[in-house]
Amino acid sequence: MINISVNADSFQEWRRVARHLLMAEMAPHNVHWNCSDKSNELLSNANTFLPLDEITNAKPPLLISRTLVSKLEAAACYRCEDRWAFLYKVLWRWQKGEKVVISPADPDGARLYKMVKTVQREIHKMNAFVRFREYIPPDPANNAPRFIAWFEPSHDVLPQVAEHFSRRMGQVTWMIATPQGSACWDGTKLHLSDAPILQGLPEIDDGSESLWLVYYRSIFNPARLNTNAMELNMPVRYWKNLPEGKLIPGLISDATAGAQRVGQVNEVSVRNGATLNIEAQRAQPKRVPLTLLQQCRNCDLWRHATQVVPGTGPSTARIMLIGEQPGDQEDIEGKPFVGPAGQLLDQALVQAGLDRNTVYITNAVKHFKWEPRGKHRLHKTPDQQEINACSHWLEEEIAQQQPVVMVALGATALRALLHSTSAKLTPMLGKQLEYGRSHLIPTYHPSYVLRLVNKEAKKEAFLQLVKHLKMVKVLAD
Repeated sequence: MINISVNADSFQEWRRVARHLLMAEMAPHNVHWNCSDKSNELLSNANTFLPLDEITNAKPPLLISRTLVSKLEAAACYRCEDRWAFLYKVLWRWQKGEKVVISPADPDGARLYKMVKTVQREIHKMNAFVRFREYIPPDPANNAPRFIAWFEPSHDVLPQVAEHFSRRMGQVTWMIATPQGSACWDGTKLHLSDAPILQGLPEIDDGSESLWLVYYRSIFNPARLNTNAMELNMPVRYWKNLPEGKLIPGLISDATAGAQRVGQVNEVSVRNGATLNIEAQRAQPKRVPLTLLQQCRNCDLWRHATQVVPGTGPSTARIMLIGEQPGDQEDIEGKPFVGPAGQLLDQALVQAGLDRNTVYITNAVKHFKWEPRGKHRLHKTPDQQEINACSHWLEEEIAQQQPVVMVALGATALRALLHSTSAKLTPMLGKQLEYGRSHLIPTYHPSYVLRLVNKEAKKEAFLQLVKHLKMVKVLAD
């Protein structure tokens, strides 16, 4: 058994020792990591048992991936008695070819994942809840930092947080003190100390803090209070070191007692001012009149869409491309085919010898139909009732443009043009159909090509799309 005294704050020293232990083929169960705060050196008695710098007949260690090193370094900040022994166990298993050790499905991997996530969350919380107070020292000649903060982190994340604030606060000097050490920024260089600070900082009279408290009261809305969500994002253990912490219990009490109005304090809500006499018509903002299409309420798709997406292109265009409906990016920008499908369509037009600026592009349905999936809005195919509700606008566009050739991009566009729920795209691909005085060519929708997983199938579908667009060019000419 090897007894090693470890400084719990030094990941680099642990990494150096672990490297030598691996070279000496020392299994985790034969190594006892004895964390001691009294020892200033990592290897206070290790060399008695293991001459780390003079190992003979040792095998060179395998290469360690950057992913594993970053996980180990993050997990090293997690405070627990056996962290160094556990990290060495993970490193040992990795060296022995057990790559599954970093997978959350593995027991050790699950613990490593939890440690890393906890440390990352602690860094995020400390970045959010560190509160600096401006400090004016009694002695002007004293080179004291301008801003001082006190925080009690649950894990050893002060160096990472200090790096964050050194980038954000420029040349302004500051200090963050914790029970385990401190970080000072002199404007150009960061200084870290592991000397424990057993007491909090003295009371500092910061004039701006009272303004912050007035602002915090003004933005607190008791009608929207969710105590569970609030404590999840701002745990109670942080309140004692936050200036606004002393206000929160009273604000919560008032809210639960029935204060169902927006929390505006009198000092903020009441403002004296002059009354201006102005005609109501002149006070109205100038608005562009809505088009008939923008006012369309023939179906319910407008309720959840950002805006209507009309067709675009020159009035003299001889070719009209008709897709299914706007996508997520089209819904935001208000223009058809500007997302990934539009980019693929641009590539196909170029290879077919067509200029996008010379064609008219629109959709059978003018509003984006979607369903939520986490933070994303996923496309949902419009039903026949919604297609029929938009048919008036599509027919109006066709009547105005009078194109020589129309291209139905996908099955939805084809069914909208043929007014048939049974129309199938596959048997009609690339066929020349007659539509009034125009030619109609059905082809793949670019989004269908994008969704294909098989590379050969995707390449073949794209070539078919280009081939059909070349046919369209010949007919238009």
